[in-house]
Amino acid sequence: MKENIYRTHNCNEISLDDVGKKARISGFVQTIRDLGGLVFLDIRDMYGITQVVTSGKPEDVDFASHIPIESCVSVYGEVRKRDEETINPKLKTGLVEIAIEKIEILSKRTKSLPFEINASQDVREDLRLKYRFLDLRNDKLKNNLILRANVFQYLREQMVEQGFLEVQTPILTSSSPEGARDYLIPSRLHAGKFYALPQAPQQFKQLLMVSGVDKYFQLAPCFRDEDSRADRTSGDFYQLDVEMAYATQEDVFDAIEPVMYNTFKKFSDKKISKYPFPRISYKEAMLKYGTDKPDLRNPLVIVDVTDVFEEKCSLNAFKNKIVRIISTHDVKDQPRSFFDGMTDYAIKDLKAKGLAWLRILDDGTLQGPIAKFIPDDAKEIMLERTNSKPGDCLFFIAEVPGVVETLAGEIRSELGRRLNLIDENVFEFCWIVDFPMFELEEGKKLSFSHNPFSMPQGGLEALDNENPLDILAYQYDIVCNGVELSSGAVRNHDINIMLKAFQMAGYTEEEVKTKFGALYTAFQFGAPPHAGVAPGIDRMLMLLSDSHTVRDVIAFPLNSKGEDLMMHSPNEVKKSQLRELHIEVKKEK
Repeated sequence: MKENIYRTHNCNEISLDDVGKKARISGFVQTIRDLGGLVFLDIRDMYGITQVVTSGKPEDVDFASHIPIESCVSVYGEVRKRDEETINPKLKTGLVEIAIEKIEILSKRTKSLPFEINASQDVREDLRLKYRFLDLRNDKLKNNLILRANVFQYLREQMVEQGFLEVQTPILTSSSPEGARDYLIPSRLHAGKFYALPQAPQQFKQLLMVSGVDKYFQLAPCFRDEDSRADRTSGDFYQLDVEMAYATQEDVFDAIEPVMYNTFKKFSDKKISKYPFPRISYKEAMLKYGTDKPDLRNPLVIVDVTDVFEEKCSLNAFKNKIVRIISTHDVKDQPRSFFDGMTDYAIKDLKAKGLAWLRILDDGTLQGPIAKFIPDDAKEIMLERTNSKPGDCLFFIAEVPGVVETLAGEIRSELGRRLNLIDENVFEFCWIVDFPMFELEEGKKLSFSHNPFSMPQGGLEALDNENPLDILAYQYDIVCNGVELSSGAVRNHDINIMLKAFQMAGYTEEEVKTKFGALYTAFQFGAPPHAGVAPGIDRMLMLLSDSHTVRDVIAFPLNSKGEDLMMHSPNEVKKSQLRELHIEVKKEK
């Protein structure tokens, strides 16, 4: 093999075995330490760091000491063992160094650094994103990129081992009402018409099932014009897209659970809940945790006591309200400021009307703002229902349906944080199942509560005979540590069931034919029962890397406003380009 002119070793490869040999490395100058007669430089590449040192010649010292930090250099010299006092046990190469015989600047930094590379995580995000090519030199982000590549490869290997066929689906497709705003692409050849970037390969993977593909997967790019948040980025994201023919909900679980478990086990040292993962119904999740993406590391649960206050307590603030309790155990040593702080959080941050609480004293009596309103028989029921004892505290949330769940869930989460109940060294998975098929939009119009392509439990008979709001769907989510990683469903493969479900949600057959024409047509040619799921890879990586946002596991993400500050996107284009696309831009005055 022809010798590389820039390096014989990567910066993590120099070892005691190389002592006495010549080596050439290349990389960025991370630090320079000028000790007067000698200059030490740390050279960093993607793989690690190697220390190099000049001779005592004044010209060598002068040259090396004036190299700008983060310039790219090539160093040639003899590998030698470090002096005892200069050994660095934190580095893989910490026992050796290279005595410089030749150092060449391959590319000099000529501008001031906008931030210190190794401290970039503490810099404003907009500045980091503007200079993302520098930000990615930071060890944390560099390691996230390596983790991302390894996870993608491992996911692919596992799916292939299970007999899934990888199929790429189109990036340019048609606009479809799938829950988020589309990114639209104007057509040059067809005036006034637009392509859309796929929100997900949903229709394509179902069409693959109709095509006879038995088990499909894809590491799929998805595009949704959504507002950014910690676990969601504007623009594109990736999911492990999976679909199986002749499959039930349990078949999907059996295929995906080992993939999730193995991936988290391989790339994390944290304890991981073994599969099969717990199955929690949507209804139970909303009652016990106040959310359909519960963090099971938090041991606190929400208990309904509405009946107690209807029958045994006359408290005006709770009248005609749903009442929930969260019991926190062994909090007798908490100061009054803890309870006042929780009340302030509920009122100021959650816009709640208040937060009542009761402390259970050592003698079993209740202490707190509403203690005098709680008769003994009601107290006994509440203590038994919440398994509470002296030293515990009860927090009360009273609100109307649809609001009480959210408030109780937020209070539960905040109590878990403030009481340090969350074990950060654990991954707790669960499935949320049995989602409602429909919901009332703005309290009036019936609409799909989740994926419109889900199969209703009970099929056509349920759609014909049951209250729409009581119909459940074969719809399921994977949740880990309070983060929704995936949505999936047993699909609606029957044209009659499909048309009836869409009719109930306000779509005519003609509208279904127009908006979902390919599926509408395909299902009339025989479609196997099929089911699928699509774990979000960016969110998996966010958890695996202990990052606070998915933007830290994506090489070049958009910011929270959907902008690429580095590439200045979105940007204006020439009028000639717009004319080709039959578009005229009218700016608001």
